[in-house]
Amino acid sequence: MTKLSVNINKIATLRNARGGNVPDLLKVATDIQKFGAQGITIHPRPDERHIRYQDARDLKSIVTTEFNIEGNPQHNFIDLVLECKPEQVTLVPDAIGAITSSAGWDTQKNQSYLAEVIQEFQRNGIRTSIFVDPVLEMIEGAKKTGTDRIELYTEEFAKQYDLGNKTGIEPYIQAAVLANEMHLGINAGHDLSLENIKFFKDNIPNLLEVSIGHALVSEALYLGLDNVVNMYLQKLK
Repeated sequence: MTKLSVNINKIATLRNARGGNVPDLLKVATDIQKFGAQGITIHPRPDERHIRYQDARDLKSIVTTEFNIEGNPQHNFIDLVLECKPEQVTLVPDAIGAITSSAGWDTQKNQSYLAEVIQEFQRNGIRTSIFVDPVLEMIEGAKKTGTDRIELYTEEFAKQYDLGNKTGIEPYIQAAVLANEMHLGINAGHDLSLENIKFFKDNIPNLLEVSIGHALVSEALYLGLDNVVNMYLQKLK
């Protein structure tokens, strides 16, 4: 089955809104794993408006599944990842102050830079993934960086699916076919939800992992965290 990694940024946002330690990020991460999720994802940003750098350090001993740290590979981020040594690092080209991720890497223009960063992580035993749009040239460029995996940026798919346009999956299928031919592992994330996850998973060949945060936490407000995690796991079988 496709693995589910739960992004807990929104839990940190809720905690930070009041100060203190409610909700307890470490307990939530522990519970999510107990409920069956196969990974925990965090995306620290330079302003630490949700996940703090210290959270990454604290989670290292809590995450017993797969620990995935996402972010823009600036110096502080690189140092944090090398210190924590997660199972996976996902490189995302976030602009400073961005509310959320809005585009994948231009793997042609940034090829040498990404290759240098990826080699450093791989030398330290950390699997690498890079965030990309479903554009064939970007998949080809990703291969040349030496990355282990790509993460398909799925916002456009989710938008088209909500409009009833299921042909919006086609660029993602083409990207996945090419990635498979190039022996690149495939992850996916952004705006995936209980509504669209099964359709996406059923159409993407060899989808290894999805990272879901905003939708999952929002759905859990109505349905409960344990229940929602297991609803995702059923759809990802």
